Amino acid sequence: MTVQSEELRKQNRVGWLMSMPAILLMFVFLILPFLMAFGLSLTNQRLVSPNPTEFVGLENYKRLLGIGILVLEPETNSDGTIVKDDEGNNVFPSVRTYTRDAENYPQYNRMREWFRIPVSQAKEYVILVRDIVFIKALRNTIVFVLVVCPLQAGIALILAMLINQPLKGINVFRTIYFIPVVISMVVVSILWKFIYDGQNGLLNALFSMFSFGSFQPVDWLGNPSTALGSIIVMSVWQGVGFHMVIWLAGLQTIPIDRYEVARIEGASMWQTFRYITWPGLRNTAILVLVVITMQAFTLYPQIQVMTQGGPLDSTQSLVYQAVVKGYEKQDISGGSAISVLLFIIVLSISLFQRYITRERN
Repeated sequence: MTVQSEELRKQNRVGWLMSMPAILLMFVFLILPFLMAFGLSLTNQRLVSPNPTEFVGLENYKRLLGIGILVLEPETNSDGTIVKDDEGNNVFPSVRTYTRDAENYPQYNRMREWFRIPVSQAKEYVILVRDIVFIKALRNTIVFVLVVCPLQAGIALILAMLINQPLKGINVFRTIYFIPVVISMVVVSILWKFIYDGQNGLLNALFSMFSFGSFQPVDWLGNPSTALGSIIVMSVWQGVGFHMVIWLAGLQTIPIDRYEVARIEGASMWQTFRYITWPGLRNTAILVLVVITMQAFTLYPQIQVMTQGGPLDSTQSLVYQAVVKGYEKQDISGGSAISVLLFIIVLSISLFQRYITRERN
């Protein structure tokens, strides 16, 4: 028993010794930078500033997440009647009346309007935020994740099932589908920027050709209503090949005899997928879901190359905002606060995904 215990301790020491380089690298490049970012987010540190750094607590987080609700009622004349415009609608006071009056309305000071909720002709709710660009970046990132995750995973699964066939020359299609993955995202973004060009872009040329000249050219990246969608399409195309390979690896672990039994029993294609393929891909699906989610939250190179956050902040993302604040605006504390919030969001979503995909008895 003593010999076995000594052997076990020796194996543990060897295991820890072999894992130390990886642990050291993780500490230096992951854990330590996060701790430093969290510490800087509690200060007013700037990249280049003659003023000494001061501890400000949660002020950076309050500025990023500060939200207020302003209730507007129609303006009235001296006799108490409601002021009407030329079209007969009630006239509401300007939001700036409240956001620029720090003495009477300190809770709305320096806030900006996000959107309005018209309750009735006599009342409107105005949602105010302290950092409108950050809120737009948060919304755009969430929209990007919610669209890209199911779309990319679904297309990748379909492609994996198509190329998981014992056909001659199938490796050619596997290579074609995987080529975009090995190309740098910066290069892909530059190529697609030419494709989306509003003047001489390939996409407009194709639409014009198939519509026999009736299609009006669209500035895909210069229009706020199409810019984010265009980046989503490009991102799905670029990353679908990587997840296709993961799905393919999962498909090849499912025993072939299960499909043979299903074919003998007369199961349809849908029944075969539902009762054999999908249950066999459970662990693969969890991996794909987690990887796509993490990749989607790191939306940056596409934005930097193609739109720089525009037009009208319609393609802002959390990572892009962190870089802009931290380096371009030299606001290290603000950029660190965004990075910490992004870490908390991704960690929370990952834990939630792990919870809903856990093994159940």
